[in-house]
Amino acid sequence: MPGFPRGVATYYETSGGERVDIDPSVVETVLSLLGPPAVPHPAAPVVPAGPLPEVPRTWGWMLQLYGLRSAGSWGVGDFADLAEFTRWARSAGAGAVLVNPLHAVAPVDPLPASPYSPSSRRFVNPLYLRITDLPEYRDAPPPLRAAVDALRPLSSPDGLIDYDGVWRAKHAALTLLAPGSGAVVLQRSDLTDFAVYCALVADHGPDWRTWPVELQRPGAAAYAVADPAAVAFHIWLQRRCAEQLAVANAAAEGMAVGIIHDLAVGIDPGGADAWTLQDVIAAGAKVGAPPDAFNQQGQDWGLATWSPDRLADTGYAAWRTLLREIFRHAGGLRVDHVAGLWRLWWVPPGQSPAQGTYVYYDDAAMLGILVEEAKLAGAVVVGEDLGTVEDVVTTTLQDRNILGSAVLWFTRDDDGRFLPPGDWPHNALASISTHDLPTAGGFLSGEHVLARAEAGVLTRDVKVEWAAFSKERAALLDLLDAEGLTGPDSTDEEIVLAMHQLLLRTPCRIVLASPYDVLGEPRQPNLPGTTSQYPNWRIPLPLSLEDLTVDARMKQIADLFNS
Repeated sequence: MPGFPRGVATYYETSGGERVDIDPSVVETVLSLLGPPAVPHPAAPVVPAGPLPEVPRTWGWMLQLYGLRSAGSWGVGDFADLAEFTRWARSAGAGAVLVNPLHAVAPVDPLPASPYSPSSRRFVNPLYLRITDLPEYRDAPPPLRAAVDALRPLSSPDGLIDYDGVWRAKHAALTLLAPGSGAVVLQRSDLTDFAVYCALVADHGPDWRTWPVELQRPGAAAYAVADPAAVAFHIWLQRRCAEQLAVANAAAEGMAVGIIHDLAVGIDPGGADAWTLQDVIAAGAKVGAPPDAFNQQGQDWGLATWSPDRLADTGYAAWRTLLREIFRHAGGLRVDHVAGLWRLWWVPPGQSPAQGTYVYYDDAAMLGILVEEAKLAGAVVVGEDLGTVEDVVTTTLQDRNILGSAVLWFTRDDDGRFLPPGDWPHNALASISTHDLPTAGGFLSGEHVLARAEAGVLTRDVKVEWAAFSKERAALLDLLDAEGLTGPDSTDEEIVLAMHQLLLRTPCRIVLASPYDVLGEPRQPNLPGTTSQYPNWRIPLPLSLEDLTVDARMKQIADLFNS
C-alpha cells in the first residue's frame, strides 16, 4: 500500500469516513513482528485472471454439525450424521449444506469447544468420527465390540453437549480399536508433523510455546521424543476422518453445490499449525478488529495468522496446501472474514485490541490461489463479508464470482432500514441469521437481549437495549407486512415462515435455512463476548436427526424453497 511501510497501516478510515492515526510505536512493533524483509523477493505465483463459473441458483441448509444428534452418534453430531442429513437434504431438493468448521482442535481434556479457534485448519477433528462405522469396529470380535459399546456416553443431564465426556468415551473406544503399530518408522510429512504435535501434547500440554526449547520446532528432536505408537494413532485417526468425510461428500453427489465447508480466519497460536508452520506464521501477533460502534474496545480474537512476507517468500505453498486439503471433500468453501485476504487487524503482544493496526496482504495472490484451487475442485466459494469491508473487497468478489453473504439482520440501507428483497445482492448467499446472531425465534422473543443481559455483556442499560430491539422488531414486521407476507395477527411461527419467504424473493444465488430457526430454538449457537457465561457451541438441535427429517416444519420449508 502506498505510504504504508511494508503494508503496515499508519492510519485507517472508519465506516463513517473518519481518519484514525495509528500510534507510531504500534507501527514499529508490528514491523518488528514481520521481521527483516526478504532479499531478493521471489516472483509472485502465477494465478488465473478469470472468474469462477457462475453459481447455480439453489437452496440448502446451514448446519452446526455438533448439534445434530442421532440414534447412532455418541452425544455429538458426527460424519455419519452429516452424510445422512445430506442424503435427506438432497432427496428433499436441496442443493447445498453449509457446515461449521471441522478443523482439528488440540486432543486434550477439557476439549476446546469453539470450531473457530482451531489447533489446525489442515486436519480434521476426530471428535466427529462415527465409532461404529470404523472398519476396525466392524471386524472386531464380539467381546471387543461389546467393550466399545459399553463406552457410549450417557446424555448430559443439563441437555447441553458434553464435549469432554464425548471425547473421553470416543478416545477410549478409539484406543481399543486402533491397530497395533508394531515397529514404527516415522517418515517426515505434514501429516506426521501434525501427529507428532498431538503425541507431544499428552506429555507437555497443548501450547508448544511452553515446551522444552528443543521441542519447540518440528524436527529430529521432537520426532525422537514423541511416542511412535501415539504418532501412529493420530495418523490413523486422520485417515479414518478422511474416509468418513469422503462418504459424506459422496452423499452430496447430484446436488447443485454439495457440502460447503467453513474456513476459520486464524489458528490457535499455541496449536499444531502454529508449531508446524512457524516459518510462515507471524509469531506474537494476534488478529481481531479495531474499535467500532458495536465493540468500543475493539476485538482480540486470540488467533495467529500468516506473515505476508514469509508466505510470499515460500510461494504461498502453505495457503495452497490448506485449500487443497479442504477441497478434497467439499463442494464449496465459506471463508470466514474474507476481508482478511486483503488486510487483517494485528494486535501486538501485551496490547489491547485498540492498540493495533492493519497489515495488508497480496490479495491478488491470496485470492488468485483460492480461485485456482476452487476451479480445480469444481467448487464454489463464499466470502463472509458482513463487517465493514473496503469497496475493493466487494467489487473483487463480484468480479471473481465469489459469493458474498447477505443476512437478514444486516441487509439494510444507509439509514438502517431493512432492504426489500428485490434490493438484496445477486452474487450472495442469503440467510436469516448466522451462528453469532439471534435465531429467528430468539430475535422475535428478545432472547438475545435477555441472554446478553444475563451474561453481563450489554454496553447499555437493559431498558435501552430492549427499546432498541422493540424498534428493530417492528421495522422487520413492517417490511414483512409491506411484502404481503404477514398481517397484524400473525403468530411467531407464521412470521418465521414469512422470513424464509422473504429470502426466496431475493435474487441471491444460494438461499439457506437453519434448523435452529425452523424448529423454533430460541438460543443462538454462540454469544460473542462470552465464555463461561453462555453455553457457546453446546446447544443441540431440539430434535434428533430421525425426528428432524420427518418434521412438518422442515418439510414446509423444503416445499417452499422448491416452489
